[in-house]
Amino acid sequence: MVKVASEESDFMKCRDVLLALRPHIPVDRFSDALANTLADQRKLIFIEEGSRAVSAMVFEWGYNLYRGRYIYIDDLSTLPEARGKGYASQLLDWVFQYATENNFDQVHLDSGVNENRWEAHRLYLNKKFNITSLHLAIKLK
Repeated sequence: MVKVASEESDFMKCRDVLLALRPHIPVDRFSDALANTLADQRKLIFIEEGSRAVSAMVFEWGYNLYRGRYIYIDDLSTLPEARGKGYASQLLDWVFQYATENNFDQVHLDSGVNENRWEAHRLYLNKKFNITSLHLAIKLK
């Protein structure tokens, strides 16, 4: 069952699964980093096994001239030992339903390109995402 994180105990349940995707964030900075992330019109949703989050998604919403009203998935992660159980698929289905119910026009995400991401790409294509652009970035710091 998909849950919406709404309190500190939920956020801490999601720490390991989010840090699995974002290992550059020091464990002792996780709470601050997540608080800053969620301050900008973002939600954190997750799925538990027992009392531990095993899959989580952070998404945001907005409007721009190109996309109209959109949802953008910032993070989607499943712990390695929980992969293959359909959890990421359930989170995507939840956000699609949320988008439909709240009159969003599109759902977007970017995904890194390396062999560790191939299974994720297969999932996105199976969920009918289209490859629509080449995302470019420059690091200034």
